[in-house]
Amino acid sequence: MKNYKVGDVVTGIVTGIQPYGAFVSLSDDTQGLIHISEITYGYVRDINDFLQVGQAVKVKVLEIDKRESKISLSLRALQDRPFYHKRDDKGRIPLQERIDEQDAGGFDTLKSKLDGWIRKSLK
Repeated sequence: MKNYKVGDVVTGIVTGIQPYGAFVSLSDDTQGLIHISEITYGYVRDINDFLQVGQAVKVKVLEIDKRESKISLSLRALQDRPFYHKRDDKGRIPLQERIDEQDAGGFDTLKSKLDGWIRKSLK
């Protein structure tokens, strides 16, 4: 455990899978746990859909409990966080956020060509 510190990114081998998480061997004498909530963003019904015993994985060290000799690991911490809209108390995306999203992306091409199309149609 002395060789690891919080924030380290290390490679290990999945040695066991339980309903609550996966055990990962980091070295001959060091093992850590990836809790089910640290597998990926979103809901994980079955860890076996994401990991297999014997699989090499790159993980981030989240916590080290020297007294209990436990290391908490994460796959999720190495993934890009997906974009989620902020929703109001009724589950709706606020109108301003929808307008901002449209202005920021897919409608730029139409907006930039609109003046040209209008001028062309008036000829």
